[in-house]
Amino acid sequence: MVLALRSSNILKAVVSIDNAPVRSALGSNFSNYIEGMRQIENARVMRQSEAEEILKTFETSLPIRQFLLTNLVRDSPAHHLRLRIPLEVIASNLENLGDFLSQDAGEAKFEGPALFIRGSKSHYVSDDILPLIKGFFPNFQLLDIDSGHWVMSEKPEEFREGQETDSLCKFALTRSGLVRFISKLN
Repeated sequence: MVLALRSSNILKAVVSIDNAPVRSALGSNFSNYIEGMRQIENARVMRQSEAEEILKTFETSLPIRQFLLTNLVRDSPAHHLRLRIPLEVIASNLENLGDFLSQDAGEAKFEGPALFIRGSKSHYVSDDILPLIKGFFPNFQLLDIDSGHWVMSEKPEEFREGQETDSLCKFALTRSGLVRFISKLN
């Protein structure tokens, strides 16, 4: 969102998944996630199931573990799994991850299409924040999915396929639909 507001000329669209343009403190569990991911890296695991076993000691929720494990990639079949984003980059910026520009839209606006996907059981994008989102992203659309904050892990099918709401949102959430949605903006 910050990139869209600061450099709107380089982005065609924004998709925000259960996040709003507000400052919010991260829970203490985020430092646990960092430690768990650090142990996964140090173990040089070859299989995702090995990584999940390590992560179980740091997070009991399966959807959260599944989301965190999406950050693992392999350069080649012979190499161990590694994190997509260097862990130290995340760890050294953890205190800033919940930060945002300002609570006032003012001059910062992204006029392109913006899709905000909200977990209806999550507190991160409440109804009272919607006017603020509209201030920053005047052309936003909202899609509610019956889940908590970890939308992609808790409701993967609903996330991918969308719901019977707005056709643009439904279209944008399918993998091929998202590609077509973005390419239509060119």
